Amino acid sequence: MSQQPMGHTVVVVVESSPEPNLLIRVLWFLFVGWWLSFWAVLVAIVFQLTIIGIPVSIWIINRIPQITTLKSSRKLQITEAAAGVVVVDHADRPQRPWWQRAIWYVLVGWWAVSIWILLAWIASVTLFLMGLGFWMYGQTGKIQTLRR
Repeated sequence: MSQQPMGHTVVVVVESSPEPNLLIRVLWFLFVGWWLSFWAVLVAIVFQLTIIGIPVSIWIINRIPQITTLKSSRKLQITEAAAGVVVVDHADRPQRPWWQRAIWYVLVGWWAVSIWILLAWIASVTLFLMGLGFWMYGQTGKIQTLRR
């Protein structure tokens, strides 16, 4: 048994995933995710054709991996606060400035992501391309608005 120096505390952090276990995610995809993601993709494409619908489209597209397989977009974030306190949390990554993302969306994002997510859906329901399709879903936010 090892001794800890006096005045030091050992902290053990156990990370819990913000998403369900793999079996539940597979069952979700087989019974719900594959067809629900198709309708979500179509709705997102239609919404982004209107100025009022753009925020809804972006919201849906950023959640396509979650709709398809219950995959969370949140990542583990570790920061050190005052007095040496370490905070472990799940959070979204910092993003590029909004104006850069807006320019990208207007010039490229809206049409590129429409093609991208349709191809991703086709790949995700094809046995041999399923992995590629899931990877493509994970990249949709980058294609649409340069989301990290």
